[in-house]
Amino acid sequence: MNKTITAILLVLLAAAPCAEARAQKRPKKLSAKKQLVLEQQRADSLAALVEEYRRRESDWQKAWHDAQQQHDKKPRNERFAVDYTPARADSLAEQLHLQHVDDALQNFFNDYVCEPADMSTDTQQDSLYAARLKTLVSPIHLPYNQLVRTYIQRYTDGSGLMSRVLSLSQYYFPMIDEELLKAGLPVELHAMAIIESALSATAYSRAGAAGLWQFMPTTAKAYGLEVNSMVDERYDPLKATRAACLYMKDLYDMYNDWSLAIAAYNCGPGNVNKAMARAGGNPQSFWDVYDYLPRETRGYVPAFIAASYAYAYHQAHNITYTEPPMPIAVDTVQITRLLHLGQVSSTIDVSNEALKMLNPQYKLDIIPATTKSYTLVLPANRVTEFISHQDSIFAKDSVYLKEYLDPAVVEKKKVEQTVIYYRVKSGDTLGAIARRHHVTTTQIMRWNGIKNPNKLSIGQRLKIEKR
Repeated sequence: MNKTITAILLVLLAAAPCAEARAQKRPKKLSAKKQLVLEQQRADSLAALVEEYRRRESDWQKAWHDAQQQHDKKPRNERFAVDYTPARADSLAEQLHLQHVDDALQNFFNDYVCEPADMSTDTQQDSLYAARLKTLVSPIHLPYNQLVRTYIQRYTDGSGLMSRVLSLSQYYFPMIDEELLKAGLPVELHAMAIIESALSATAYSRAGAAGLWQFMPTTAKAYGLEVNSMVDERYDPLKATRAACLYMKDLYDMYNDWSLAIAAYNCGPGNVNKAMARAGGNPQSFWDVYDYLPRETRGYVPAFIAASYAYAYHQAHNITYTEPPMPIAVDTVQITRLLHLGQVSSTIDVSNEALKMLNPQYKLDIIPATTKSYTLVLPANRVTEFISHQDSIFAKDSVYLKEYLDPAVVEKKKVEQTVIYYRVKSGDTLGAIARRHHVTTTQIMRWNGIKNPNKLSIGQRLKIEKR
């Protein structure tokens, strides 16, 4: 306020010489008495103006002081009251998470977006692929050759594989990338989950490997995953990813080369060591031992390079994708007592299908939290609803868990669920059906007397024995 008054005084004082200059131009000079009267009027006017500003400042300070006193008299919960409900908070958290995922994906893809190119000759195509791979700067060497080209064409051929992968990556890659970074590993290793399972958390191989990272039971247990009749943490995306990080660190420490470590993830260190011994000399990478590796492993590293390429440059191949089938924004609650997923889906607004998709590790839809706690993944916008209805949810245990409380009944229930029937739909393949139900194509062929796995009929009824 004092600055304002000073500024006014300076303006008026600056104006005084101008007034005197104008007065000098007048033909008639004022007498000394009249001049004194004018100066007194000017001083009185200036004093009145200063007093007015002081009064206004005093009024403003009083009003502010009164308002502050009224504010301080309010209870604390009223002073900080906002339009808050748990459901609204969940919704806002969900939207923030979705925005973060979308921004992260777009920021990554913006670096690799390019127009589809006209590649009329093989030479032009090779040059383009090689140049694009060089742009993917990584601690993992991503060379280009004709074998890599074959796999690039497979991943970008319009079959829909990469479209499904990109859809699921919106849910899985933020989690996988975070765990890779925590472990001090290159984030490009997330492409291994593409070639292992096509980002299907329930994938199951004919050899018995399972989950996003296709762990065999023995390896899974060695890295701390629980595998039994009720829980198979190979299907738990988060825990399996953490185990995969530990395994990949061990493999890299063994070979000090990512191409060899990636190959060993596929066929085991024993086979890689044999290939290195047979190659002689001092082999330094996958390409030095390529001819001595098992047949299926020879394509593993080229497939890894191609998957990395296809993920980054999908827009250059006109590959589009949709939202994933599961909620992207999720959160967790800890369960400390026996719980059936049906108790949750029948109480709060979340479907049993969504719960099973988010928690595929619970084989019978039961969380066996009797001696330790387990994690339940929920859509982020349903967490507070679960908490507020927790008593009602657990009160249903006598309805949903009656038949499971006796171990003998659990075994009987498992036997009852061993045989199911599946109706073939358009676009189904025997391999996809087998992966979906955690069995092998050979088993489905044997159970149904199928001679040719490529000849399925829409509407055909398949018997599947789930074990």
